[in-house]
Amino acid sequence: MTVSVNQKEGVQVSFLSRAKVAFYEAIKNYTFIDYATQIYIIITTIIVLIGNSKVGNYWLLLAAIHISVLCAIHLLIKNEYRFKKGSLLEFLRLYYPIPLYIGFYRETGMLNQVFFSGYFDPFFIRLEERLFGCQPSLKFMEMFPGRIISEIFYISYFSYYLMIAGIGLWLFLKDKKQFHHFVSIVSFVFYCCFLIYIFLPVVGPRILYRGVVEFALPPDIALDSPPVFPESVQAGIFYKIMAIIYDCFEAPGAAFPSSHVAVALTTVYFSFRYLRQIRYFHLVLAILLCASTVYCRYHYLVDVFAGAITALITLNIGNRLYFRFVNKNVQ
Repeated sequence: MTVSVNQKEGVQVSFLSRAKVAFYEAIKNYTFIDYATQIYIIITTIIVLIGNSKVGNYWLLLAAIHISVLCAIHLLIKNEYRFKKGSLLEFLRLYYPIPLYIGFYRETGMLNQVFFSGYFDPFFIRLEERLFGCQPSLKFMEMFPGRIISEIFYISYFSYYLMIAGIGLWLFLKDKKQFHHFVSIVSFVFYCCFLIYIFLPVVGPRILYRGVVEFALPPDIALDSPPVFPESVQAGIFYKIMAIIYDCFEAPGAAFPSSHVAVALTTVYFSFRYLRQIRYFHLVLAILLCASTVYCRYHYLVDVFAGAITALITLNIGNRLYFRFVNKNVQ
């Protein structure tokens, strides 16, 4: 029995139609941040596969973890209609991007050497000298070495974590839609910063301290001896807390733009939008945080400006996409 050309074309069209319907059925519950998270995972998985020789011996395991997370997120979204109101799974459906931040951030330190060997800090150190006539990240602390002032800056820097967790929890208890909006935009800002870190690795002023990364600065900008933290600064409790956090979670090459600045300013936006009773206090704290990134020697001053610009751009783009793909199931 022969099959005509028209019959074959009909079978092909039918197959494509069914595939199209199946695809749209699979993603019908996706929101903006679901697309953004899945796309980010796909991009980084491709980078792992392309640069396997530079990623390390565990590149295959890392790729497998990426694919597993990709599938787990899809299953979580696909089955959201089964979740009971107030259940742990319903909370996880809204919350799931937040636990991924640490893993995504940490792996930028491995992936940023796939396309480049070394870091772009010499350019930024020379740029700071050209723009400001000094290294603000060194001079700032030297000008104000007192323990009280230093603790104010280190507390402000630490408040970054409280801004994300605190504003997020408040909005979750207040209104699920507002919480989902918050998580979506903050996650998008993070993903944009992480991608920049992969393709533009910059360590920040910490590169001036020997042993932070295996990278030798050119002789014209290398210091004879590493900068010294005043004893009054080192005696502070929050100086010690931040030292522990950086020792455990820091990813080399994640300085430009400052995600601390970008994300902190993003959380301020949500205070002005949804939590107006704290908006001015939050704004002042965020400004102190921006200054602390330089004072505490984690960022170049240009990283702060870049972080603010990143927040402005990603907030605008993120909001447009969020409301375009808003999920009516989020209540």
